Amino acid sequence: MGALTLRGVAKAFGKTEVIKGVDLDVGEGEFCVFVGPSGCGKSTLLRMIAGLEDVTGGDVLLDGARINDVAPAKREIAMVFQTYALYPHLTVRDNMGLALKQAGESRAKIDASIATASNMLALGDYLERRPAELSGGQRQRVAIGRAIVRTPKLFLFDEPLSNLDAALRVATRIEIARLHRELGATMVYVTHDQVEAMTLADKIVVLRAGRVEQVGAPMELYNNPANTFVAGFIGSPQMNFLKAGALGMRGETVGIRPEHLAISPSGGAIAGKISHVEKLGGETLVYVRSDVHGLLTVRLFGEHDYAVDTDAWLTPDAARAFHFDAGGLRLR
Repeated sequence: MGALTLRGVAKAFGKTEVIKGVDLDVGEGEFCVFVGPSGCGKSTLLRMIAGLEDVTGGDVLLDGARINDVAPAKREIAMVFQTYALYPHLTVRDNMGLALKQAGESRAKIDASIATASNMLALGDYLERRPAELSGGQRQRVAIGRAIVRTPKLFLFDEPLSNLDAALRVATRIEIARLHRELGATMVYVTHDQVEAMTLADKIVVLRAGRVEQVGAPMELYNNPANTFVAGFIGSPQMNFLKAGALGMRGETVGIRPEHLAISPSGGAIAGKISHVEKLGGETLVYVRSDVHGLLTVRLFGEHDYAVDTDAWLTPDAARAFHFDAGGLRLR
């Protein structure tokens, strides 16, 4: 249970249309990630699924049943917010069990559900604490536990890691992936971080200005982007975009990922000057400015020494190049 279907879903605030006819199928047990830049509509779309925003066009279906007019509390959907949304005066136990208590469930069922969720999230030692006594990562786990105890058909996550520091983001991301495997539940997750999208998703939905640009598995989008927007958004560091004519290649623009751009002190397809070097230990990023193509990024694995303001020559791996027309669409 938990298959989600969107058919022509639209949202307008007055005359301003922010979601523009989205069609999407999320299968039972899938982990689907909405990704895109700020303002693309991903959180609005999630809130429409949850019932927190009205749908002004199209249909939202859960297991084939239309839920546009169903109250949020009746949708069998649980949502985890970016800001945790915990009650500060309640203990962890009471925060996790509140929805079940309001639904009139027995004390025995509430306790059993809390015990199961707290064991999954390693919260057993914190059940009598209040949110102020917890770290950010612990609070987010409580928010996730509150969703788990409801045994919903569908879990929704709205940028749940954005308030955590880098180390906690990685740890919590791993926990969410583990929970998905253990629960086998359908999950829809919103993030602006394409690394989160790549590492968590079975299916990624790339959004731009209220429209779906492409849907696919992470490596499908990485290896077969439909246009320059998807090509530039998926992958870190970002893909380089070169002028095809200057390289004698077809199309208007050539995309080449930083790891597929070779660098040498003399001889190559592109002349440039090194403007910055980032030594990250496991990899080195070299930024080279070309008069023709602008600032380009070269990704080298391991430690390398390059001096700023020295000349460099770059050569793209033609076999790994992506070709795009004047409108940004991929040439196959």
